[in-house]
Amino acid sequence: MKTGNGKRLFVNEVATRDGFQMESRFVPTDDKIALVNRLGTLGYAKIEVTSFTSAKAIPALRDGEEVMQRITRRPGVVYTALVPNLRGAERALESRIGEFNIVMSVSETHNLSNLRMTREQSFAQLTEVIALASQAGVPVNVSLSCVFGCPMEGEVQLATVLEWIDRFAVLQVQGVTLCDTTGMAFPTQVQTVCEAVLAGHPAMQWTAHFHNTRGMGLANTVAAVEAGMERLDMSLGGIGGCPYAPGATGNVATEDVVHMLQCMGYETGMNLDGLIEAAAELENLVQHALPGQVSRAGQRLTRHAPPADFNDIAARAHARRGKELHS
Repeated sequence: MKTGNGKRLFVNEVATRDGFQMESRFVPTDDKIALVNRLGTLGYAKIEVTSFTSAKAIPALRDGEEVMQRITRRPGVVYTALVPNLRGAERALESRIGEFNIVMSVSETHNLSNLRMTREQSFAQLTEVIALASQAGVPVNVSLSCVFGCPMEGEVQLATVLEWIDRFAVLQVQGVTLCDTTGMAFPTQVQTVCEAVLAGHPAMQWTAHFHNTRGMGLANTVAAVEAGMERLDMSLGGIGGCPYAPGATGNVATEDVVHMLQCMGYETGMNLDGLIEAAAELENLVQHALPGQVSRAGQRLTRHAPPADFNDIAARAHARRGKELHS
């Protein structure tokens, strides 16, 4: 395993979209805006603010336009959102979006289940969205779902993933996110896939997106970084999931990943103490415990006071040791 040696990595936050869309309790608009504004001060490269999917499809994000319009834009932070179709793209442009994040699955079954379209239908629709973004001068990132496996089809062939990447590359998208949508990835697989895509399109902005469904999210993150990935999606507190994968849990928790990477010597630019505080705020907003670990345990070198009678314990131990030495 390599050490970071100060290598710069870029952190993207997805809790306010990927996370909130799975919450049964509607988070008030003002609270969403306040959270995004807070996150904007913590060192993120990108924040996925919301989704411009229909309110009927994702009622938890029905306030997407208002949130995007009212947030405070911090220099150096990209404010992106999920854009599913032309109507969503038009709404996003009116809301001063900084990047289109468009989504389709490399699994035919998952794409039909999730988006109600074949992959070819999705690609045709997204081609129109990309054209509109190009006219407006807005960059496009493509999030490819189920890159590391589909809960209905099983393994997804690397050749299939590479084929879809090639087709989007022809359309000159800025970046591609490799999504472990349902937490099926494992580290050696991640390394193989990441090395292949980086070799095929080295100028592309690549992002890795892992869920922690089977407890391998942190290990997969390390594998992706060691393979050369520099951009990582993660979710504050570890909230999120997938409605089309029974048992799927949230993304890797931002505070856990940042803590790990900083311990390993990578430079993330993130304020870890601020992340832990923001996770506590998020827990209040969603009104349930979050799966993140560092927000509960604290950083690795967090100090704790010894027991109240520690001095007496130490004195008795030293006294016993003295008697043993003279016996």
